[in-house]
This record gives sequence, structure tokens and C-alpha cells, in this order.
Amino acid sequence: MSKAPTTPATAACVKAGVAHTVHTYAHDPRVRSFGAEAVAQLADELGVAPAQIFKTLLVKTENGLAVAVLPVPSSLSLKAAAKALGARKAVMAEPADAERSTGYVVGGISPLGQRKRLPTVVDASALGWDRVLCSGGRRGLDLELAPADLIALCGATTAAITAM
Repeated sequence: MSKAPTTPATAACVKAGVAHTVHTYAHDPRVRSFGAEAVAQLADELGVAPAQIFKTLLVKTENGLAVAVLPVPSSLSLKAAAKALGARKAVMAEPADAERSTGYVVGGISPLGQRKRLPTVVDASALGWDRVLCSGGRRGLDLELAPADLIALCGATTAAITAM
């Protein structure tokens, strides 16, 4: 039996005593749609709906960087995210800023175990599932955990942040 990879995200779960399952899959370095790759690799294999697999996006507001966590098949409403974060406006963060702030590479940014805790909003749809998956801190690595644990570990709020 191989040992599960250790990342700051998995370490955060262990440290907090949060029940989680690590899932790995073969990441194709040519793929640039990282969330879609996770859905393609994991949804059928694990018997989960694509909407149970969440992506982590970084936005920039007048207050600085913030994190939005939402289902992979959905698009982020920047207006709704800004409102949920108490900001007037939000734009997508530059990839280099996201990597520098979180300590993760784009495509492997986890909402957990980031270098610096940022204001975080998780889409309210997460609460409709008993388990959700999110990046485990590297490409090809996802964590499965209860949405309440994800929200608590991130210090997140919840709101409807997807575009209609």
C-alpha cells in the first residue's frame, strides 16, 4: 500500500483531525483545464456528480486577494463573489499572484493549507452534498471531505457565487 502524498492541504486535514480521503489521478501536463480533468478522471471512478468536485479560484478585490470555491462545471459570478466577500468589485487574480500567495501552482491550488489564510467563500451548493472534493494541493490530487469541514478549515463563508 502506497503512502498518500503529503501537501500543506493534507497536513491541514490531519492536524485538524478532519476525516478525509485522498484521491490521486494521472495528470496530463498538456491539459490546461485542470478542473475538467479532475471531473473526467474522478466522477465516474468514484461515482460522484461533477458538481461535487470543486475548483479553487483566486480573485482580487479592493481589499486584496480572496478565494472562491465552486463546482467545476459552474462559472464564477464575480459580482456575487465580491458581494459575498464584502467588496464592491472582484476580478480574477493574476496566476503569478495566486501562486505566490497560496504556495501552490495553478491547477493544484487547494483552498486548504495556503501559505496565508485569505478571505474565502464556498458556493452554497456544497451544503447540498454529504461529501465534496477539492484540490489536495497539487495537480492530480484531490481531497474528499464533508463540506462543513471544508468550510471550517478555510474559515469560509458560504454564498451563491455561481453565474446563472
